[in-house]
Parts: sequence; C-alpha cells; structure tokens
Amino acid sequence: MKNDSRQRRSERQNSVPWVLWITSGGVLAAALAALLIVVLLPTPSAPASQITDASSQISKPAASLLGLDTLSAMHSPMPNFTLTDQNGRRLTLDQFRGQSVVLSFNDDQCVDLCTLLAQDVLTADKDLGAAAEHIAFVSINANPYYPQVASVKKWTNEHGLGHTSNWYFGTGTPKTLAALATRYGVPIQLDASQKTIQHGAQLFFIDTNGLEAAAGSFGTEAANTALFSSAMSQLAETVLPKQERQPIAGQSIAATRASGTQLGGTPQASVLPALGSTSTTISTAPPPHEYEVINFWASSCTACVSELPALEAVYKKDGASVAMIGVDVSDLNQSGVSFASRAGATYPMASDPNGTLAGRYAITGLPYTVILDPNGKVVVRHPGAFTAEQLEYELDALDPALGMS
Repeated sequence: MKNDSRQRRSERQNSVPWVLWITSGGVLAAALAALLIVVLLPTPSAPASQITDASSQISKPAASLLGLDTLSAMHSPMPNFTLTDQNGRRLTLDQFRGQSVVLSFNDDQCVDLCTLLAQDVLTADKDLGAAAEHIAFVSINANPYYPQVASVKKWTNEHGLGHTSNWYFGTGTPKTLAALATRYGVPIQLDASQKTIQHGAQLFFIDTNGLEAAAGSFGTEAANTALFSSAMSQLAETVLPKQERQPIAGQSIAATRASGTQLGGTPQASVLPALGSTSTTISTAPPPHEYEVINFWASSCTACVSELPALEAVYKKDGASVAMIGVDVSDLNQSGVSFASRAGATYPMASDPNGTLAGRYAITGLPYTVILDPNGKVVVRHPGAFTAEQLEYELDALDPALGMS
C-alpha cells in the first residue's frame, strides 16, 4: 500500500498529464487528464506565440503566466446574468459596459488557495492605480450548497475585499448558478454528502462591449501573487480604449519560473525571511550530505492543519539527518506565526508573503512538498498533504540509511 500511495500522490518523471481543479476547501486538486473527456474543459492552453488580439499585446511571459488560451469564439458575446452581489445589489454583466471585466468562478466556502485569488485582486487594484475605476473584478458563486448573499459577503470580508469598490461576488439560486457554469463552460463536480465542490479555475477577460477578449486560468503559477496580479492587470488594461489606458505599476514580468524546479532539475537556492522575523533569513540550499524537504503551506489551508504535525513528527525522528523547511505562502499579517505555533511545528519556517518562491516552483496548490537531494536536485514533487508514514517512506526510499535509524 505504501508503494501505491507514493506513486499515486507524488510527481515523478514520465508521469501522466494533470488537470487543475479548485476544491471546496480551496486546494487546487489534481485530476487525470482523461477527465477532459467527461467534463469537456476548454481547449488546452496554446503557446504564447499563437495568442492573438488582446492577448498578443502583453508579453509572452505574462501570457504564459495567465495560461491564456487561443479562443475559437474570440470576440463573441459573453453570457449575461442577473445575480445578487455581496452587498445585496442587483448584479448583471451588462452593467459593466464601458469597463473591462475580469470574471472568475469562486467558491464562497473556499478558505485555502482561493485566498491567493483575493490577494491577486487586491494587488492588481494597487498596480492599476487610477485605471482601476475602469476595471471590474467579478466572481460568480460556484457553490450551490451555499447560495446565500450572507455567504458571499462573509467570504469577501474574510479575504480583505470588503472595501474594494470594484470587486463583485454574485450569487443566485442553485439552478441559476449551475446554468451559468454550464454556459461559461466551467466544470463543477458536486459532493452532496459533504456539501463540497470542485470547480474549474478559468479567468475570462471581457472587453468594454461585453465581448470575450481572452481566457486564461488561475492555475499553476498563480501562487506568485506579485507577478500574477501584474499580468492580470496588464491584460485587463489592454482591452480598454486607448484613451483610458494608463501605466501599470507592479513587478516587471520576465521569464520568472526558476529553471531546474521540475523533477531532475537543480534550482538555484533562494533566501527568504524567517517566519515572524525581520532580521533572520532561511536558505533553501540543502546542507551538505542531507536531503531537504521544502513544504509549502498557508494558515488558511485546511489540509495543512493535519499535515504540519505530521511533518513535525518526521522532523523529530529524522531531523538530524534530513533538513526540513516550511514555507508560509501569501499569508496575511501574523496568521502564519499563530498557525505554526498551534501546530507545534519546531522546524525552520520561512515566509513567502507574495508567493514568489511558490510561483518559481510552479506550486499547483497547498499544501505541496518538494524534496531535494544533497546535491540540490529535485527528486520528489508531491501535491497535497503528506502523512508522517508517507513522508517517511519517501525519505527511506531515497536514503535507505534513514530507515535503519
């Protein structure tokens, strides 16, 4: 069973392709690409060189970061809707004529990875400056089990968007929400027994006439908040009339994914601030002769609640021979410090406030673990939570000497 678990859960060379979903808990889950046959996802992302129209006006790295698709229905009208926003007001797509719209489907019970989407919107608003008044960030509730206005309002407030004037989180009856997901081609899987969902992570960029300008995804590299929000701002601004376009702040987007972060690669070591410290730093370079476990997590990650204690158990057992680093991704304020303390974690913790390191490693969701060998080569990429038994098995397989200790 251990071997089955290891092969099922960890990425290894020659593995099959994966499709990204966001679960009701917010974790970006992996599903076999064969699922495409069932859910009829939009066409696969095209190389940035094939992207046309609005998409071609931004840099190729930015287009790649957003996972932009070549659209067969470019400039077609987007489906209108009548919903109620988080403030109890009528919400339609038509009300944004004359504005650029970034539209997503979001789960109002999501407390994990969707936090990054909220951070992307907040950061994008800052990057846009005065241009923000011409751009609306609109999200449609994907969760039919919680269709209440109070639910979308709670999520909005908990994720720092309550005072963001151009954020709109719309909801309606379960029948209305299901119909909209179908019309927009967003796959949703329901678990009635748990009242949870899995939903696609598409982003739709809509021009001032209500036409589809481009489509991307909140996917692999969205954890790099500073860069993803900058790319999102760029594309939203390009579909405005030229006279309304303004310079966009934020980080310059170049080819930012670190080389060597995939299996078999050797990424350059990074230095991050220690969690809760303004003076101490932590390097991701493995100590001599030791394997290193780098675990990406966040305080809003429900799966991390059980995983951090499991990693702590392995650290207590193998910490003298295996280096372990926790990386807190895009957490607000001191929530990460409190979370790590409650979990009883004593191994080194680093802070990745903008998801920069998570973005470089192309982390697809939280939690996520990468293991480096003593030479700094990536030997394991593991999406989802580890149990102590699973992690020990991985390490023992890499270094049989650990199993004898």
